[in-house]
Amino acid sequence: MMRIAFLTLGCKLNYAETSTYERGFVRNGLEVVPWEDKADVYLINTCSVTERAEKKCRNIIRKMHRTAPAACLVVTGCYAELRKEELLDIEGVSLVFGAKDKVRVVAATLEFLGMEFKQEAAVRQKVLEAYSSEERTRSFLKVQDGCNNFCAYCTVPFARGLSRSIPVADVIKQAEQIASTGIKEIVITGVNTGDFGRTTGESFLDLIKRLNDVEGIERYRISSIEPNLITEGIVDWIASGTKFQPHFHIPLQTGSDALLKRVGRKYTTELFAERIGYIRERMDPVPGTPGGNLKPFVFFGIDVIAGLPGETEELFGETYSFLEERIKPAFIHVFPYSRRPGTVAASWKDQVKDSVKTERVARLETLCAGLNSDFIAKNRGRQSQVLWESDCKDGMMGGFTGNYIRKERPYDPARVNTIEDIII
Repeated sequence: MMRIAFLTLGCKLNYAETSTYERGFVRNGLEVVPWEDKADVYLINTCSVTERAEKKCRNIIRKMHRTAPAACLVVTGCYAELRKEELLDIEGVSLVFGAKDKVRVVAATLEFLGMEFKQEAAVRQKVLEAYSSEERTRSFLKVQDGCNNFCAYCTVPFARGLSRSIPVADVIKQAEQIASTGIKEIVITGVNTGDFGRTTGESFLDLIKRLNDVEGIERYRISSIEPNLITEGIVDWIASGTKFQPHFHIPLQTGSDALLKRVGRKYTTELFAERIGYIRERMDPVPGTPGGNLKPFVFFGIDVIAGLPGETEELFGETYSFLEERIKPAFIHVFPYSRRPGTVAASWKDQVKDSVKTERVARLETLCAGLNSDFIAKNRGRQSQVLWESDCKDGMMGGFTGNYIRKERPYDPARVNTIEDIII
């Protein structure tokens, strides 16, 4: 029996896709082993979001070749789409699959190995259907791929193509497959998740309403959604009493309107603040109302890029103040700007020095720590539910509340993959 190992870098979308490749190879008779075991085939799913990510991908590919010099190295992911010839020049690389070829990864690899391929449903799609299945409690379900925004700093539309979606009916089938494994929580993923339905004539609201009816799945989270695509209809429906948790991951990138306009974002800080405010109005607890003193507050995770070209100290200050005084999120995902070849922003002359980017990242991370402590403190004493996970460290097990506060308790195998009422 041929043996295959998988290595994944980058976003949760990549992890969902790797898991799907793994199921396909297993159905076709390959045995999955750890990479240290000198497999016959290595599949490396790559990331290209930053220069550091690309360097890490190259290093891992070379490491796998040193580990098993005779193995077939298969490379896919964003780096594979953007730098195919560069990857083929790395010793040991046999096959490279870009964005348009993902649906052929299993079939073409087996053909290369001289093995018969058993047809699978995903091959019929123009966009790879994918979900993760490694965790016992949570699955990342891909519903959309690609992006039409072409922001000045971003390679995603080049690496993953234009926005396209999986039909609602097919997403529901996958959610049902996930439920059949006993998994309780699904995180909806995509490159531009709120753009769902562009190629199918459906809407994101259509999708989440149908997902809410899938038996066996008890909780949903939306991994990332653009602020201009969060409609009042979506918020009102989620707030009406659904399986969707009070947890939103929303990209801001910069709190400077001048920079938002320059890089091509589709919103202003005013619109961003208005959307956050509306969600809080509809979903946060209201003192004096039934349950108002016990209901938890909504979690907001916000993406921010430090050091975009042209970001002066004054413009950075606008971002800092916007987060600290107006948005007050529970968490800030901070990234230093990385100059990506082929993007518009890479050619701009007013690049920010690396030392300045590093210093601004540190300031935002300090702000994040304080905001996160404040968020946990204002939720203390409120009722919530924790989905306990299977990991055990130092005799403790962990899990997350609906509004994404991590809790721990002494490890009890009987509680794994169960949802428990708790007081935060």
